[in-house]
Amino acid sequence: MRKENCFHCGLAIVKEDEIVFEEKKFCCKGCKTVYEIFSTNDLTCYYDFEKSPGATPQEIEGKYDFLDNESIVLKLLEFKEDTTAIISLNIPHIHCSSCIWILENLQRLQKGINTSQVNFPEKKVRINYNSDIVSLKSIVVLLSSIGYEPYISLENYESGQNNVDRSLIYKLGVAFFCFGNIMLLSFPEYFDVKEFWLDNYRPFFRWMIFALSLPSFLYSGSGYYVSAYKSIKSKMLNIDIPIALGIVVMFVRSTFDIVMDYGSGFFDSLTGLIFFMLLGKMFQIKTYSFLSFERDFKSYFPIAITKINTDATEVSIPIYEIEKGDRLLIRNQELIPVDGILISDKAEIDYSFVTGEAIPITKKSGDKVFAGGKQIGKVMEMEVLLSVSQSYLTQLWSNDVFQKKIEQKHKTITDQISRYFTPILLLIAFAGFGYWIFIDANTAFNVFTAVLIVACPCALALTAPFTMGNMLRIFGNRNFYLKNALVIEQLAKVDTIVFDKTGTITTNSKSNITYEGEILNENNIALIKSVLRASNHPLSRMLYDFLPDVKRIPFDVFEEITGKGIQATINGVLIQMGSGDFVRGASSNESIQQTAVHVKIGGVYLGKYIFNNEYREGLSDLFSKLSKHYQVKVLSGDNDGERTVLETLLPKGTEMIFDQKPEQKLQFIRELQSNGRNVMMVGDGLNDAGALAQSNVGVSISENVNVFSPACDAILDAKEFKKLNYFLKLSQKAILTIKMSFAISLLYNVVGLGFAITGNLLPLVAAIIMPLSTITIVSFVTLASNYFSNSNLE
Repeated sequence: MRKENCFHCGLAIVKEDEIVFEEKKFCCKGCKTVYEIFSTNDLTCYYDFEKSPGATPQEIEGKYDFLDNESIVLKLLEFKEDTTAIISLNIPHIHCSSCIWILENLQRLQKGINTSQVNFPEKKVRINYNSDIVSLKSIVVLLSSIGYEPYISLENYESGQNNVDRSLIYKLGVAFFCFGNIMLLSFPEYFDVKEFWLDNYRPFFRWMIFALSLPSFLYSGSGYYVSAYKSIKSKMLNIDIPIALGIVVMFVRSTFDIVMDYGSGFFDSLTGLIFFMLLGKMFQIKTYSFLSFERDFKSYFPIAITKINTDATEVSIPIYEIEKGDRLLIRNQELIPVDGILISDKAEIDYSFVTGEAIPITKKSGDKVFAGGKQIGKVMEMEVLLSVSQSYLTQLWSNDVFQKKIEQKHKTITDQISRYFTPILLLIAFAGFGYWIFIDANTAFNVFTAVLIVACPCALALTAPFTMGNMLRIFGNRNFYLKNALVIEQLAKVDTIVFDKTGTITTNSKSNITYEGEILNENNIALIKSVLRASNHPLSRMLYDFLPDVKRIPFDVFEEITGKGIQATINGVLIQMGSGDFVRGASSNESIQQTAVHVKIGGVYLGKYIFNNEYREGLSDLFSKLSKHYQVKVLSGDNDGERTVLETLLPKGTEMIFDQKPEQKLQFIRELQSNGRNVMMVGDGLNDAGALAQSNVGVSISENVNVFSPACDAILDAKEFKKLNYFLKLSQKAILTIKMSFAISLLYNVVGLGFAITGNLLPLVAAIIMPLSTITIVSFVTLASNYFSNSNLE
């Protein structure tokens, strides 16, 4: 009698519990309910990914009633502002492509869910939902009902720790135990010892070896069989297929040898093979974890924030020095780096970094503000609730919404090689087996297994990510912070570099400032400084530091107009500062071209602050080096008053374009790209946001300001500006390292296959060589990248 299986979960159906719906059979009401949900929402193609992919739904009635408690929900949420809430849930049951597909389509199952994104390696799903339409409890119940019950532990959420999957460690331990004991029991076979007791009990020891091999074969090697089976079902050949085939063939052949009393088989090689392959997998996982750790916790961005001391003085500190209880000053367009309580009367916060929605949210004094928001408008003060999480800021910066869709060449090469690797490998293995089977059966099985094992592309697959990961760490240690590995590849392709002037090739900290105009009284100076305090523009920061300390006057309205200037209202008086055209009107024809901030208070023009800029140390030498290999251009929003000075500093023929509005800068970059140029834009991250986003690589210069823009691909500490040529050269060396690693990995595979197919390589030796090849590649990449980073690349 044929046993019926559940259409949803695939488990055997007990006849009395059978439920039939739409001519499909289900084992329980839960599975039938899940199918109904999918069917109603036109999601039955879920079952096309994998036959019977669902987990058996658990009894969940009343289990999640604690999520009705708002205080508990707030502890679990990653973000909660107005109607938008974000939660990251651990889903242990995520295991295949069908899981990812259904979990990233939750918005079709439940009204109120905006987006859901799966992190497959960490088995997490990040859900953005409307809390007015759907509750967290409803989402958790939905997930549980479709077979993806989340693991929720308040203890883990509060400590930031997650349950660690130790299955690989257990499998490795079992494999080592079996391998070690089988090796000991096989010694008499190795030396062919002739001794009465050994000869009499040889069959007993062989069957003991067989029994010891079973845990290793069935449990430790199970991951390879499952992966191979799923790969075949999805009609995509992965590298686990030849490995699983090699293990099964060795087991069958060895069992046949013992049953027919031909010998002890290859159980020592089999268990050793599984052990060393799991060891190689463990090494890969640890390698990736190491890179992730470096990225999250050591590559701190050079973002500074203004801290207000107890004596009301203001000091700029790195964000990782922020502590609970500190009082922070956040200016216009600055990122809020930590969760806190708003102290100022009112603030406008843009949470597009977190939610993707650019509509500002109004907050009042006493409200909670979240890390990742941007202050819009007048200056605000806040008290810190939690210390900063660099990994959270990295996650925001690397949000898919802000990524430039560029193909990774090295990734394409790896994909192309991997696509044809398995079928070619299987062809070689069967051809070698077919040749040797007519000469020597033992050699034929050795050749077949050794070929399948030795030519593993693990080292090939690890080459690019490890090289790029190590380079990200090196760049970060030298205060050049890249958004992701893709930026390194784009840096290597750059052939045109466009520099902004103010705050980029000029330094914010040094400038000779003079004033021309009517004499300013103390009240006027207080009004000017109070307005400047809210601005993040390089000229505003320089002028703010230049003016004497005076009493601060709170203002009612503040507005910063990109590329023009700032204006504010204090006690009904309008203060305007910025370019001559903005302050004095379009008819202001200045006879002397110069960098200046004009001032108008209460409709009366008072005068201007003139900036005699000081250019960054090493600027002339840097431009001289860059001009040998790149087209270098200066694109400025200022007038051409300093053209003569720049002509003496920069190489002859350097193109300089002045009086450029933000939209004109963007168009200039676009025209260069239309002519086939790969453009790197270097700016201050404020007026240049459009140009930075348009360029192939956008670099923001950071100098004691909170530069953190989704538009930029990299943040360069101003102190390292003179090393820009070095970073460009190092990115080219990174690509060279990847190519060299590819060559070594392919050479290893060719040589290994040569030995294997000629019968000169035992399967056990192949299993030992396989993880050694990965270690070799990782060691080579580390040594090469460290060597290049310490070399003189100027």
